[in-house]
Amino acid sequence: MVDLRARWAELLPGSAPLADDLVARYVDRTRRAYRDQYLNIVLTALDSLIQLSTDPTSVRLAAWFHRAVHEPGGTPPEDAEASAQLAEQLLPQYGVPSIRIAEVARLIRLTGDLAAPAPDSYAPPRRDANGDVLLDAVNAILASDPTRYAVHTAEVRRDAGERKAALEHRYDEVRDLLDGHLYRTQLARQRLGQVARLNLESELAGLDSELPAPWRGWQQAALTATATFTAIAAAVVAIAASGASWQTPAAEDEVGWPTVALAVVSFFSAPVLFRCARSASQRARLIAGAVLAIAVTGLLVAWAQAPRTNVAIGVGLRVPLVISALVLLLIASAAALVASMLRTRTARFLPARNLGQQLAWLAVPAIVALVLLLIVQPLSRNYVLSSNERVEGSARTAGRASPSVLDGGVAWVSGTVLGTGAEEAIGTRYGVAIPRPDGVVEMLDATTGEMRWRYSRSDSDEKPVITATGNGEYVLALFADVGYLLLDANTGHRKAAWPGRTRDRFVLQSQPLLTGERSGKLHGVDPSGHERWTYESGDCTDLGAIATAETVLAFVSHTCDNRPDELTALDAQSGKKLWTKTSTETYRRPVEVAGLVVVAEPGGDSDVPSALTAIEPRTGDVRWRWEVPKNWACRTLLNAAGKYLIVVDCPGPNTLENQTTVVTAIDANTGLTAWQTLAPVSPRVKVTVTADGRVVSLGRAATGCVANVISRAGFRQARLPTGISCSRDPRAVGNLVLTSGSNTLIALR
Repeated sequence: MVDLRARWAELLPGSAPLADDLVARYVDRTRRAYRDQYLNIVLTALDSLIQLSTDPTSVRLAAWFHRAVHEPGGTPPEDAEASAQLAEQLLPQYGVPSIRIAEVARLIRLTGDLAAPAPDSYAPPRRDANGDVLLDAVNAILASDPTRYAVHTAEVRRDAGERKAALEHRYDEVRDLLDGHLYRTQLARQRLGQVARLNLESELAGLDSELPAPWRGWQQAALTATATFTAIAAAVVAIAASGASWQTPAAEDEVGWPTVALAVVSFFSAPVLFRCARSASQRARLIAGAVLAIAVTGLLVAWAQAPRTNVAIGVGLRVPLVISALVLLLIASAAALVASMLRTRTARFLPARNLGQQLAWLAVPAIVALVLLLIVQPLSRNYVLSSNERVEGSARTAGRASPSVLDGGVAWVSGTVLGTGAEEAIGTRYGVAIPRPDGVVEMLDATTGEMRWRYSRSDSDEKPVITATGNGEYVLALFADVGYLLLDANTGHRKAAWPGRTRDRFVLQSQPLLTGERSGKLHGVDPSGHERWTYESGDCTDLGAIATAETVLAFVSHTCDNRPDELTALDAQSGKKLWTKTSTETYRRPVEVAGLVVVAEPGGDSDVPSALTAIEPRTGDVRWRWEVPKNWACRTLLNAAGKYLIVVDCPGPNTLENQTTVVTAIDANTGLTAWQTLAPVSPRVKVTVTADGRVVSLGRAATGCVANVISRAGFRQARLPTGISCSRDPRAVGNLVLTSGSNTLIALR
């Protein structure tokens, strides 16, 4: 107190009572902050800076008064305003001119806002020398002895009220101060700046330990993790690209070093970008920017060098994989660059690794892995699928085919269909689809035989395997090295590509769609490839299946033990097991007819069954049993035609001399024979069955190629025109009968 009174002695002559009043205010025991030690530090600093002011007396008076009034919990603006009013009230009593009083009050009010000058204002215009000197002196407490500074900050926080709110408020204040230059005069910066900054940073570290900050810094951690793991992902994708071709078919002189180089660059970029993301130096930004430039340049080169597709050349999987790797490397370098730029401002404010940062380091690699699996892989596959496909033809209304009456005439002859015969054609709601050996599916108008559309692929030169599904709305085509593609039967456009894991499956039935695996798994599948359910028969089993609209019957035979065969019913939509029965008999040749499943009971060593049994699939009950005549000797063929089961066999011995075929129609509802016809036709020729129950085959006669027609009305032959190949099998699409010519498809009238 004596020291403070000594500082006042020469400031304002004859004002001892005023000095005593001011000193008493600062040493008042009820005051928690801004006590006499604080004022002493301010006045000491002012002594070293006062020569920079234009009115030293006003500045000194303002320093004495600037916290003369302080209420617990009061804010600096409130204290400054009350103190300025006190100066305006007391100073006139001691003969201080009004002009000086006004200056003192102005300077006091300036201390209500101690915000540091902007970061770029190293030499602000000296328009307020008195204010700069006073504010630098007031901020001298920041450069006090660390122990004294810690006591002062503790007093300020205790005086501010509720602890958490005070800590958060002080934390924001310290950050704002550190973002600026702390002092306005060059002299104060030189003498006080370094110590003040150390004190503030030490206080900030202490506040970090006291404040709950479970998430602070997660952005920086996420950017650093993104830079690291995305670069590693780019290396993985580049390695995968090295095993693929740039185009299809692969060029003999195709080089593989660019993908290897990209993998090496990406791999070594991971630790480099990690260090760049954790550094605020200009060098770190230059390195991250250089990697970014490499990625952008690589993208432009890859895009320019991508093959231009045509009928003979397609895009290989390496193209999208290389582009994906470069995009990932670009993202990694951009994340490192952004992290480095943000670290300039936030590095000193980042706490030790907390929950938010730890979760960021755990979440980012998981997200990157999901990006590879759910985005990069599907997009790469879709890019190849889309780039290598072409659809030709114009949309027009599909015609309806007239039933073949088989009078020896021709309804239409298609264009060239090299390597394809009628036996490979399938019927849809919009025409007749045929596969071709060069990776092509064509849809022919069922009325005229003209091409409605052609779907072709540059990356497949083998004949696809096709089937109709979705009630004839779609063509499901299996392309070698591509997989199952779902084509719209009306337009030819691809509607879906089945997931890669389904590539090795085989279609057991197209309507409803069932697929199987050789490991003994059965799948109920939507036309888009989505699996509704999976049924596993277990190890050492052979699995077959057939389905009605509502129920799937799975035939399970055990190959490693003596357990009896099983027949299991599943709901076609959900795959829920309905019932299971064991049987000592191995059912063969199941066929679905009129909602029932008809199976052949084995007849010993012969291919001829002993009986045909109709099973109600929903319950497993036997609806009827039809005894196969004992004299039948050939392999019994079962086909569905409306409500009838058409059975084709031969009476008598199975020899070359036997030239008799018997066709029997069994009513599926009753199990009774509806009609039966004997015909002088070899039982060894391939036959096809129309939707109305006619059995048609091709044969040779003295007059040329003939069509053998066995129906309810009996047997007849129709001489066919020249050009039809009798050695190729006919095909019935509904009631339209197709035959093959020399590289043509022929519809019989």
